[in-house]
Amino acid sequence: MERGNSKHGPRIDEQMSQEVSGLVQGPGTGGSRVDESRVPEPAGEDQPEATTAPAGELRTGSPQGMSSEDVERRSRLGRFITMSALPGDRDALVANARDNDAPDDIVAELERLPEGTRYQTVSEVWAALGHKNETTRW
Repeated sequence: MERGNSKHGPRIDEQMSQEVSGLVQGPGTGGSRVDESRVPEPAGEDQPEATTAPAGELRTGSPQGMSSEDVERRSRLGRFITMSALPGDRDALVANARDNDAPDDIVAELERLPEGTRYQTVSEVWAALGHKNETTRW
């Protein structure tokens, strides 16, 4: 049998494949695919938060019905709600956000959700908080 890679031995090939398996396979039983070492450090007290639109409003890329700031805020909310929390009610979402070290403003937003409603997606949570989602997706 001829190997496809002649640079490494089988043991190193296996080790290398395990290092990237989380990136290739996505979230599984282990939850999020982001390693703690790859999460960027938060901005300092006197520094602005990182954003994809540092100069302000993006000219393109925002869906109809939302500004790029809305997209950024919804994305920020979604970073602290993992797929294992959905579908879930208010208490499950708050607990999940706290487990993911969500900032106090995100937890406070989630605590405003009405009781007894199960949310299927982050977009549903976003709409329940009184924000607008995109009007057309494609």
